[in-house]
Amino acid sequence: METTLTDLADAADPLDAVARLEALRAAITRRSRDCGRAPEEIKLVAVSKTFSADEVWPTIAVGGQTVFGENRVQEAIPKWRTLRARAADLGKTIELHLIGPLQSNKAREAVEHFDVIETVDREKIAAALAHEIQKLGKHPRLFVEVNTGAEPQKAGVLPEDADAFLARCRETYGLAIEGLMAIPPVGEQASPHFALLGVIAKRNGVKQLSMGMSADWPLAIQLGATAIRVGSAIFGARAPR
Repeated sequence: METTLTDLADAADPLDAVARLEALRAAITRRSRDCGRAPEEIKLVAVSKTFSADEVWPTIAVGGQTVFGENRVQEAIPKWRTLRARAADLGKTIELHLIGPLQSNKAREAVEHFDVIETVDREKIAAALAHEIQKLGKHPRLFVEVNTGAEPQKAGVLPEDADAFLARCRETYGLAIEGLMAIPPVGEQASPHFALLGVIAKRNGVKQLSMGMSADWPLAIQLGATAIRVGSAIFGARAPR
């Protein structure tokens, strides 16, 4: 039976975040090989949103994790200023992904502090990012978020608009779009949404697919994910906010 490691996150003792991280990596390796893929093709983005620097630090210092995802620009900046400095003292370089919605008035901070922005989802954001990239001379890698379930409450360009939006990002704003990202609707089978994202990516010459979270990453790997975003299966259940 394929494990998603959700059970490990829920059964918090005796496993800690480092042990869960190591178990997850082993499971990713097994799943990748079962799908005929090389494990090194899959980037694990450890979703550290809402967890403190002290809670995250062992996964860096002991677990060797260097790729992390955050939802909120303002929450991430002070936390990762500290963690990046501590990691640098150990000779480690952090790669930080923005995986939550981006407001145009936070574009400057996002370009300054994130290595990858996965939530380019509308023209106003594309324009703001293009302006800040040119102004700051920094070039974070960019993903377009696709709302594969056409959920009105969720960010992301609609699937039928994705081709035209990608073209505008490239041709109008000069943005190098490296990948696509999606979050399937809760309660629906994830595989059709992952497959749809892959079709859109192939049609537009996009190589990277960020898809799959704690509950559905094995399916994502099977359907071509190059990055999976996992939080609770590493850090445990989040406290209500």
